[in-house]
Amino acid sequence: ARAARCHLPRKMTTDWQVDYVRERLRRGWAPQAISGRLAREHPDDPGRQVCPETLYAWIYATPARAKELAQYLPRAHRRRRKRPGRRVHSSKIDRRVSIRHRPEGCQARTEFGHWEADSVIGARGGKAIHTEVETTTRMHAASIVAAVTSKAAVQAQKALFGALPPGARRSVTMDNGSEFHHHYELADDLGMATFFADPYSACQHGSNEHFNGVLRRYLPKGTSFDDLTQAELDDIVQEINNRPPGVLGWATPTEAFHTQLESTQATTRCTSN
Repeated sequence: ARAARCHLPRKMTTDWQVDYVRERLRRGWAPQAISGRLAREHPDDPGRQVCPETLYAWIYATPARAKELAQYLPRAHRRRRKRPGRRVHSSKIDRRVSIRHRPEGCQARTEFGHWEADSVIGARGGKAIHTEVETTTRMHAASIVAAVTSKAAVQAQKALFGALPPGARRSVTMDNGSEFHHHYELADDLGMATFFADPYSACQHGSNEHFNGVLRRYLPKGTSFDDLTQAELDDIVQEINNRPPGVLGWATPTEAFHTQLESTQATTRCTSN
């Protein structure tokens, strides 16, 4: 049956589908949201359901349609691009521990205090932004760094994590970028475990990748960060942290983080007593 269906024309051939999708794209809906809503509204009618991949393929099927509709997509690319993996540097990371050795509570996002780190690059040769996301509460943090270097990244991490109690800074997961070569200083100075994702596997630190994408809506690629102040960046991050995602039951990351932080501090006081 699948063989018989595999060469059938794609969906999006009826006027109601086209009108439905165009209207919601213009209202800022992502293809995933459109697909999910169609499935919710027509659970017993597969003919009215469209998967996100079909929507992307339809949008980019012709240059004219891509020019009209791609501007409403989260990344607003005129062309659908195959994203090549970065060339992983040949140097080895000292004391590197694979993501596959993370504790179960970290993997399942059930234990507070596990973070994901990455960098957002500004205009060539200028300042950059170091980003962190706590995986349970989706709390975001960002710091301007002078350059994408190991020294700058670990200093930004020490400034952030040093202000937190041990229960709120159990571990951090990073990619294999050269800016994280001094990760072992977090273990030596703060007692934090550090883990590294597999090469070309951005999905393994997806919360941070999502945060970077949202941050890019404020600071598009090619933007110079040289004139950006930390106070301005803090305002952006605060606005993001005060949006309620469904994964938190519509609580904001700020609310969820402070609830967990208070619980951790209370537990620490009881233990010490």
